[in-house]
Amino acid sequence: MDDAEAEWQSWLSGLAPSKRAAAEWLRTQFEALDAADAPDWARSEIEENQPQLARFVLLRSLWRGAIDGWADPGALEQVAVARRLLDAGADRDDLELLARAVAYEAVFATVDELDRGADVNVSGVHAGWVVVESGEDGAPTGRRLSDLHEDLLTMDPSGRDGADLWR
Repeated sequence: MDDAEAEWQSWLSGLAPSKRAAAEWLRTQFEALDAADAPDWARSEIEENQPQLARFVLLRSLWRGAIDGWADPGALEQVAVARRLLDAGADRDDLELLARAVAYEAVFATVDELDRGADVNVSGVHAGWVVVESGEDGAPTGRRLSDLHEDLLTMDPSGRDGADLWR
């Protein structure tokens, strides 16, 4: 057993049985999602009562769909201007990189706005929003997914934290 696993086991042994079971289930879920630091995510959810699994799934889904989806075969051809640029001899890798970088910026701006919970540019309007975790039945648990913009780069499935977007 390596040091990290020994630390995990030691931490687990100090938990009540219900929390221990929840922590083990969470770790399994994060591992199934290929989270490199699955024990840390699980521990954070248990210790801080933060909906880390929901946060992870949401941000990873946004990265894989909205950002990396532009690398899928035929994705660029679905946009008329990109198709025209390709037909005119534009470099496919450059267009793909541009589309992914713009998509990243749009996703970041969206989650940042969600994190704010209100339009800071409008006064006199009392309306806002909050992103919350839901249970298996779809009902809100009441646990907020906050500061999503802080972890977006860490969800890059390539492990590069988006570094390739600015090359």
